[in-house]
Amino acid sequence: QVPLVESGGGLVQAGGSLRLSCAASGRTFSSHPVGWFRQAPGKEREIVAAVTWNSDLYYDDSVKGRFTISRENAKNTVYLQMNNLKPEDTAVYFCALRRGGSYFSTIATDYDVWGQGTQVTVSS
Repeated sequence: QVPLVESGGGLVQAGGSLRLSCAASGRTFSSHPVGWFRQAPGKEREIVAAVTWNSDLYYDDSVKGRFTISRENAKNTVYLQMNNLKPEDTAVYFCALRRGGSYFSTIATDYDVWGQGTQVTVSS
């Protein structure tokens, strides 16, 4: 497996920004799609954004215009820049790698390598 490690979470006031990073080891990272998911207490894990190996992008409607996903293959890192954060963005954020497909998916079970998650808390 290719371990994934998220970082960059924290506590921020509404309207603030955070940048999450997802770092991976292993050569296969750059050739597969990567997704950012989040899970709030009592809710199912949901897609936030995803990026293919050649930077085709997907955003959930709830974050369009506020979040930006990007990848730096040379550093084996994917980023999630989150601006204008809202209290409803509060969740544990996970990055995930889809080794079984060449394009991104919005379904969590299509991703087979996950990080441990990083907490994002947005206060009102």
